[in-house]
Amino acid sequence: MRLVTFTTTGGPGKRLGAFTENDTVIVDFGAAAQHIAPDEDQRIYASMLDLIDGGPTALARAGALLAKVISQGAEEALIERDQVRLEAPLPNPRRLRDCTCFLQHLRNAREVRYTRLAAREDDPDAALKRFRAAGAMDVPKEWEAVPVYLNSNHLNIIGPEDNAIWPNRARRMDYELEWAMVTGKAGTDIPAEEAADHFFGFTIFNDISARDIQAREIRTGAGMGGPGKDFDAGNIMGPCIVTADEIANPYNLDMVARINGEEWSRGNSSMMDHSFEVVLAHLSRSQTIYPGEIFGSGTVPSGCGLEHNRYLSDGDRIELEIEGIGSLSNRIVKPDGWLDRDTPDRN
Repeated sequence: MRLVTFTTTGGPGKRLGAFTENDTVIVDFGAAAQHIAPDEDQRIYASMLDLIDGGPTALARAGALLAKVISQGAEEALIERDQVRLEAPLPNPRRLRDCTCFLQHLRNAREVRYTRLAAREDDPDAALKRFRAAGAMDVPKEWEAVPVYLNSNHLNIIGPEDNAIWPNRARRMDYELEWAMVTGKAGTDIPAEEAADHFFGFTIFNDISARDIQAREIRTGAGMGGPGKDFDAGNIMGPCIVTADEIANPYNLDMVARINGEEWSRGNSSMMDHSFEVVLAHLSRSQTIYPGEIFGSGTVPSGCGLEHNRYLSDGDRIELEIEGIGSLSNRIVKPDGWLDRDTPDRN
């Protein structure tokens, strides 16, 4: 199934549904259950998290309900996609962690950074050779051994067509072409060969980053996150969660990013150095993984402006497309009252 969370004008709030008719129509699970199976427990249709918490039985019930709506043509449960507002498919995950599964992205980013630093010296070519000889472009062996991760803001996730908000004092804003895995059941010390049983589904993930702020934070030794990534409306997901059984091979999905219709990035999920199975095996050591957690893949090689030394402008439209999942489109905007980096704080 291709599961969505949506709202309608004047409606009762966020509702759970599924795409049909090539993603042009949404089946409203709540309305469908009231029409087709009014005597069944309908709490699993209250939200995406309720459905996930219901486990395989709940997912099977939702699949059967979807099939009945399609076969019976139950108009009471069908809504045209252009009549709803799609929300982040899982607006309230229990946790959000972003992992470094594509190591070539890191190599590309280091190449750009040190090329830029070398350009400031009298002999840029010699400086770049010196950086290479010192191993500045190399990915640390520790990152090759295990998937390093950062904790991301799971309290203010936005969805399709929402505006990504340009944070105060940021100059170089960037998108990140990623995908994410949603967990479907709990586990501790999960073996990699059993980890796929914990996958609920997959979605597109855009980890908006303020690169100039991030660069300053990295120099403190605090890691990749901090204010350069941890701000409201900076984590974007959608348009749907595709259940794991719908994708035969998740590690062969084409991934494309377009800015204002122009292709900037292209990659494939096969380029991952650490699979989601490895991620769960590593992160579940002496730690319980719960249903409804989200794990980002990190950026696919070439999948951000940083790797091209090219950044976003106010009002740019970002479109991320991943084979089998769909397309996620948003604008990045400076809000009213946006503060320039050199403007003093407001009291």
